[in-house]
Amino acid sequence: MTTLRRYLSLLLIATLVLGSLPVAAAPQAGNGGLVGTQAALDAEHTSDARERIHDVLARDDVREQLMAQGVDPADVEARVAALSDAEAEQMADRLDEMPAGASVVGALFAVFVILLVTDILGLTNVFPFTR
Repeated sequence: MTTLRRYLSLLLIATLVLGSLPVAAAPQAGNGGLVGTQAALDAEHTSDARERIHDVLARDDVREQLMAQGVDPADVEARVAALSDAEAEQMADRLDEMPAGASVVGALFAVFVILLVTDILGLTNVFPFTR
């Protein structure tokens, strides 16, 4: 009887350990819950806004203007990547609201203002006149 009890207890322990492994190895979600519809739509809208900004910055004329102003396009890409979701949406909306032909100037102005503000706050070191 004790031998049977010993084998059953070992079998029960092994079953419980093996049964709990898939739960422990399962990937965890960020907050442990489901992603809501509105959150998924907001994430898609934000990625669309960032894509529009990257499309404008990828144009050759915009890159030439940035270089003429003394701004490295790689720094601008890093700044755009560091924008919050609300800032990226606001910048993309401003790009859409501008009249045809003025989008380059407006985009450059918006990028300049963002660079200036982050430079004044001490987050970057782009413009020497802010020190």
